[in-house]
Amino acid sequence: MAAGSAASRLRGSRRLLSAFVAGAVVGAAGGGFTAVRLLRGPGAEAALAGREPDGDADRKHCKFKPDPNIPATFSAFNEDYVGSGWSRGHMAPAGNNKFSSQAMAETFYLSNIVPQNFDNNAGYWNRMEMYCRELTERFEDVWVVSGPLTVPQTGSDGKKTVSYQVIGEDNVAVPSHLYKVILARRSPASTEPLALGAFVVPNEAIGFQRQLSEFQVSLQDLEKLSGLVFFPHVDRASGVSNICSVDTCRLLDFREFTLYLSTRKLEGARSVPRLEKVLEHLKNAGVEPDDYFMSRYQKKLEELKAKEQSRALKGKPS
Repeated sequence: MAAGSAASRLRGSRRLLSAFVAGAVVGAAGGGFTAVRLLRGPGAEAALAGREPDGDADRKHCKFKPDPNIPATFSAFNEDYVGSGWSRGHMAPAGNNKFSSQAMAETFYLSNIVPQNFDNNAGYWNRMEMYCRELTERFEDVWVVSGPLTVPQTGSDGKKTVSYQVIGEDNVAVPSHLYKVILARRSPASTEPLALGAFVVPNEAIGFQRQLSEFQVSLQDLEKLSGLVFFPHVDRASGVSNICSVDTCRLLDFREFTLYLSTRKLEGARSVPRLEKVLEHLKNAGVEPDDYFMSRYQKKLEELKAKEQSRALKGKPS
């Protein structure tokens, strides 16, 4: 798959609803069922009303901050993450809310954030989010629920225990795993069963070798782990099929993912040297730029050179 096709497929979604359910490991103490909060993606609702959930909202203007609807007693704060060794990981992605600056800003509320492994956040989890957006090219309606888990571990004595790290003065719990539940419908008029998949991934660096299907679990098992019931009105006996059977469950590979990220970096380059570094880093990663990347590179190069020439002319005395 060329980077051009990847970029076009991931540009936006027609009907994509992302949600974040915060369960037993979220909150200050991380004990018990401290919060259950569903953040519905307004972009999805806009799409269902006939508008595209795409736009010009830019995350560079967004800041992580406590959710004003959460009492401070139960809230995390940015200071909790400083020096913790964990990234602030989005559950409902900012990229699904480009249609609205407010909607995108709200995805940066710390109620939508969990302590996440840096490589996992920027790598495997990011590729999972891309796959969810890609699904909207094949399904008109896609619902995604994401959240954190602490999975019991069996010790050498055969006993199961649950333990997790906490960070910061507010004891923000670090989940051992993260999950996504994906429900997709071909179209409102389709007689095809809904496509359903539940996935649980460890909160650690995963790399490119493991396939998404390796992390698939039964929805019932995930419900037992999370204490939550997902899509309770869906007929699971005959109304759903395995999403990995009717779709690819394929994530971008190393070359595709590197090309995609590098193409995005082109747009952010503000000078010719910075632009050249993007190309240099791509080649250093062992990835040969394709035609789509080079076309975007040349276009950006011309834009930057024109701006430099314009600034030079303005600086000359009359």
